[in-house]
Amino acid sequence: MPRATTDPATTTDPATTTDPAATTDPAATTDPAGAPAAPLPPTPSQTIGPFYGYALPFRGGEQIAPAGRPGTITLHGLVRDGDGAPVPDALLEFWQAGPDGSLTGAPGSLRRDPVTGAVIGRHGLDFTGFGRVPTDADGRYALHTLPATAPAGHPDAAPYLAVCVFARGLLHHLFTRVYFPEHAEAHAADPLLSRLPDHRARTLLAHPDGPDRYRFDVQLQQTADGTHEETVFLAFR
Repeated sequence: MPRATTDPATTTDPATTTDPAATTDPAATTDPAGAPAAPLPPTPSQTIGPFYGYALPFRGGEQIAPAGRPGTITLHGLVRDGDGAPVPDALLEFWQAGPDGSLTGAPGSLRRDPVTGAVIGRHGLDFTGFGRVPTDADGRYALHTLPATAPAGHPDAAPYLAVCVFARGLLHHLFTRVYFPEHAEAHAADPLLSRLPDHRARTLLAHPDGPDRYRFDVQLQQTADGTHEETVFLAFR
């Protein structure tokens, strides 16, 4: 991005406009040989963040289903980069259909109290359909929700959770999905899974990891040694 020329911070600061050393020092305008200095190169592009841990996470964001609700499952995992290292400041958002296939979720599930800033729309009673979970210092996350269901109006779709990934180094967030092994028969007809090679489709499959618990890791890039396959990410047009 070219250096800004109209930002008041760069045009009215005395240190940049009136300091004689800044305007008359030959070293500032010429190179050692006495020739005029070359134009400044463009400022390198910069990634956004990592600021996710300061504003976007909220208390109860990992509870799509209220704590203690019968039938609740836990989805957990690790977010890794292309070197296989954990990403400690990623943020994951999850959406899913309700038990009846509805995509409406609980209205106002992110409504904040204007005085206290508390999330008053998540009162621990309703299935919200939406969750937001930051990774911890070890790159891990955990989500508590109900088993996935297929969205209403999509008869060929296998049940899944939609995921959006934010992380350092990403100028654009990434979209992916989580499918579950209990619906293996439906996977063959799913519009997404049925078009992927087996080794790529496996990156979208959660694995049982104890009673009512599943593991799903997000791999941002394939590792050089091929140990970890890059997760399938989706583009929407």
